Amino acid sequence: MTSGSPLSGFERRFAVPGCIAGVDEAGRGPLAGPVVAAAVVLCKPAPEGLGDSKKLTARRRAVLEQEIRQSCAFGIGVVDAEMIDRINIFAATMLAMAQAMERLCAVLGADPIEAMIDGNLTPAGRTESWRWPARAIVGGDGSEPAIGAASILAKEYRDRLMYEAALAHPHYGWERNKGYGTREHSEALRIHGPSPLHRRSFAPVAQLEMLLQKA
Repeated sequence: MTSGSPLSGFERRFAVPGCIAGVDEAGRGPLAGPVVAAAVVLCKPAPEGLGDSKKLTARRRAVLEQEIRQSCAFGIGVVDAEMIDRINIFAATMLAMAQAMERLCAVLGADPIEAMIDGNLTPAGRTESWRWPARAIVGGDGSEPAIGAASILAKEYRDRLMYEAALAHPHYGWERNKGYGTREHSEALRIHGPSPLHRRSFAPVAQLEMLLQKA
C-alpha cells in the first residue's frame, strides 16, 4: 500500500489548510533496487520516538512504522533502477518525493501548506511534477518528527521490496545488504554479473560491465 489511510477520522480533522508534511527518502546509495520516498502528515498526538530511521533498531522501526500507518496520513513514491539510470539518482529521488506528495494529497483531499524535506535541497524547481512550497532541513530526520516518520516509512517499504527482490535474485544477499555495495554484494556481482535490478549508471556496476564486455 503506497498511501493511507483514506477517509479516516484523522484525514477528516486535518485535511484543511495548515497541515505540514515531512518528506524523506531511502535508497540513494545502493547499487541495486529502487529509490523510495515517503511523505507524512502526523496525527496528534504523534507516535513517540520518531527519528532518523538509521538510528533505530529494526524492531523499534517496525513498531513505529505500524503506528504511523495506522494513525497518520502518508504517501509513498518509488522510482526503479531503470528510471534511475535514465534520469540519474538525484532526479529520481526528487521524482519519488513528488510521487509521495501526490499520493499524500490524494489521501488528505487537500495540499499541505508546506513540505519539509530532509537535506539541503528540495524538489522545487528540480522536478516538473513538484508544486508545493518546500523547505530543506539538514538533519531533519532527527529534528522534525514528521520527517522522521517519513524516514521510517521509506526505509521499511524499500527494505521489503529488496527482500522480495532477493527471492528472484538470490545470489546477491539483498535480504541482508538491501542492495548496498557490501563485500558480499560486490563479490556476487563479480561472479554472477549485474541483474536487471542493478543500477548500471553507478560506477561499480558500470565498471564491471565494461570488464565483462572485454573478457
